[in-house]
Amino acid sequence: MPRECDILIIGAGIAGLRAALTASKYGKVILLTKGKIGESATEKAQGGIAAAIDHIRDSTDFHFEDTIKAGAGLCNKEAVRILVDEGVDRVKELIEMGAQFDRAETEGGFALALEGAHKQRRILHAGDATGAEIEKTLGYNVIKEGLVEVHPLTMGVKLLVKDNRCFGAIATDETYYSKATILATGGVCQIYLYNTNPEVATGDGIAMAYEAGAEVADMEFVQFHPTTLVHSKEFEDIVALPQFLISEAVRGEGGILLNNKGERFVSELAPRDIVSRAIVEEMEKTKSEHVFLKLEMKPEKIKKRFPVIYKTCLERGLDITQEMIPVAPGAHYFMGGIKTDVNGKTSIENLFAAGECASAGVHGANRLASNSLLDGLVFGHRAAESAKECLSQKIQKIKEDFDAGTGKLGNKELMRSSLALKTIMWKNVGIVRSAESLNDALEKLEKQNVTDIELKNMLCVSKLITRAAFDRMESRGAHFRSDYPKTDDTNWNKHLTYSKMAA
Repeated sequence: MPRECDILIIGAGIAGLRAALTASKYGKVILLTKGKIGESATEKAQGGIAAAIDHIRDSTDFHFEDTIKAGAGLCNKEAVRILVDEGVDRVKELIEMGAQFDRAETEGGFALALEGAHKQRRILHAGDATGAEIEKTLGYNVIKEGLVEVHPLTMGVKLLVKDNRCFGAIATDETYYSKATILATGGVCQIYLYNTNPEVATGDGIAMAYEAGAEVADMEFVQFHPTTLVHSKEFEDIVALPQFLISEAVRGEGGILLNNKGERFVSELAPRDIVSRAIVEEMEKTKSEHVFLKLEMKPEKIKKRFPVIYKTCLERGLDITQEMIPVAPGAHYFMGGIKTDVNGKTSIENLFAAGECASAGVHGANRLASNSLLDGLVFGHRAAESAKECLSQKIQKIKEDFDAGTGKLGNKELMRSSLALKTIMWKNVGIVRSAESLNDALEKLEKQNVTDIELKNMLCVSKLITRAAFDRMESRGAHFRSDYPKTDDTNWNKHLTYSKMAA
């Protein structure tokens, strides 16, 4: 039996939950989440959320400047101004909702951390589990208000679009009709062999929107985090483990990077793309599978400041109060996505997007550390405020036949196909790219024959990322071409936009 609502939200990370809280003031809201509540990139976010709340030593202007500089010439200045200005209010609302951020031991205010490419300490954190604290706070308030109907383990699979207007979506369990639909499905980095993302981050919302005719932009810009934990081969043979992120906040607190000779080789707080490439280069020079991250803090401070990292590493056989951490880069965050304006509006009427699946140009070619949670918070709210404009319309039903299937990887054949795709992307469309590697990737991706919904989505976004990386014949931000190693402002200081209609 089809379901109806005023606003349908697909995705339950920070953008989806914030959108749901705002939208629930205006009408009936249904929230679909692919996994269980809490299974999102938000929950895994360690470092913190950036906001210029220290009005004495910091300002929104400083935050604006740092964000613009990190974006390597492609930031939408209007979007950045909204992010840094409204972000302060959204963070204060979070605190009023009950979010517990760490307090300074002496000054009585918040303990603000420093991360790469920030001029000032402006990162609020809850130990190294900031995302989990924010998600818990938003989730509690969504449930407490009782105004949002939540459907866990429900994957959106196709948007209902006719005459360039969205009327809802088909999901794995049912058809949902709505006056407005907000996509907040998160990122894409599960398309890479080594990544820090939850299993659900397979680009579903971006693929759905593209297949429905929406424009996507900045698809070539994938951010690789410099430091993920590298397990010993003996340990990996015993148990299969996901990549574990070692937060940039560790380097912000004085952690240093060393090669296998014990030598420093890069400025630890340089932008992530620079640090990631430096690590790859050092690994190649020294014929090593990792470099080392050394914490120069007292053991008790390490345990207090980074309890999750300490506990997780200890469970995996490493005492970081005594030993250096073996690290290597992994795919971490996606700057591209569904093209939107600053209100979350897409090129399809009544369809909105927010968070990592959306591209309003706020991050440009390279996201500033700890701006991702702020992005979801600010633009999730704005998308919901914008979506309320659709509520005067009537719900319309359109006939659409579609086999939703299960959306799950369930057998060895599917696992092999997934591994093959991830390997292609890691080897050919990774930290360092070239026309040769990208051509090879495009040829191999065209030969991939998949029927599973999730794999189809992964293949769709993989092709879009590879095509955009091939088209952009320069290096900028997170996109590095070994055959075009310089930034070319004359020809490439622009956004690349794609749509199925124009293909």
